[in-house]
Amino acid sequence: MNNLFELINMSGFLYLTPQMLVMWAIAGILFYLAIVKEFEPLLLLPIGFGILLANLPLTGLMEQGEGLIWKFYHYGIQWEIIPPLIFLGVGAMTDFGPVLANPKLLFLGAGAQVGVYITFFSAYLFGFDLTEAAVIGIIGGADGPTTIYLGAKLAPHMLGSCAVAAYSYMAMVPIVQPPVMKLLTTKRERVIRMKTQRKVGRLEKILFPFLASVVIILLIPASAPLMAMFMLGNIFRESKVVERLNNAAQNELMNIATIFLGLPVGMTMNAEQFLRPDVIFIFVLGLAAFMVSTASGVLIAKFMNLFLSKEKKINPLVGAAGVSAVPMAARVVHAVGAKEDKKNYLLMHAMGPNVAGVIGTVVAAGIFLTLLQ
Repeated sequence: MNNLFELINMSGFLYLTPQMLVMWAIAGILFYLAIVKEFEPLLLLPIGFGILLANLPLTGLMEQGEGLIWKFYHYGIQWEIIPPLIFLGVGAMTDFGPVLANPKLLFLGAGAQVGVYITFFSAYLFGFDLTEAAVIGIIGGADGPTTIYLGAKLAPHMLGSCAVAAYSYMAMVPIVQPPVMKLLTTKRERVIRMKTQRKVGRLEKILFPFLASVVIILLIPASAPLMAMFMLGNIFRESKVVERLNNAAQNELMNIATIFLGLPVGMTMNAEQFLRPDVIFIFVLGLAAFMVSTASGVLIAKFMNLFLSKEKKINPLVGAAGVSAVPMAARVVHAVGAKEDKKNYLLMHAMGPNVAGVIGTVVAAGIFLTLLQ
């Protein structure tokens, strides 16, 4: 009997708290979104399981220096390895053809970052310090790996909540964006048919990642870890001579990096760190950032149309794809446009600002690192 009582005392059941059970429920919501709704399952599933593990007492998984998941977090995220590897895979899957075919779409990708900067200043005014405000602001770019990268460097204590916010809003693109897009456009604007894109040559596609790397990294050196890997992955894709590397970057390496990104991020979300009023405020500000980024992309497209001929006008819906949720935001743009005109094919046009938005968010993160680190 004494051995039984000793075993019970050594178990984790006696150390469970109501706050931990609340976190179990939050993990359950992420499981539901990932498995039932299939919203960003590749990240929400491991993040959700990480949250569950983080709120099981006495595991030692995040014990500094010893814990298994702590090692993943320390060497993978704090040492800035996993997020750049994700960008290598994203680069290998990215086609810059739509941007090169219509370079003015770059402005939409850059313009959609307005939400990042507005939210940065708003968060600062609401009492967050500059580094915390920067990490909250970057959620508006809807780029999970960039949010994690910036959070690990500027505000590690906010990493879990900001990462979950970023991936949650990426998953909810089909829900959040359409109302904003419809509110800011007229039916006449939503049925604008854009001119068929020219075919982009192979040489252009090969030269672009080299030139973009040089220009962007020279302008914002702090963006180099993410930008260099992003463009390297694209070089693998467009060179057509390293298919084994390209396939590995897109598949095996990307999948492994995703596992080792999501699990430790979830493990940072224990009840003590997460169940605080300011964390709820982070989710509210992150949602505002995402909505403002969507709106700014649409409004910039409308502004550009004031100076374009009728034949060259941009469907303002395309501006909403300037956030970094690739390719979901572009698909949502196409779906909203197709509801107004079933023969209006906007997907490839929307991919232009969509991939430009990835670059824009990385540049924004580089600016924050330059100024605040």
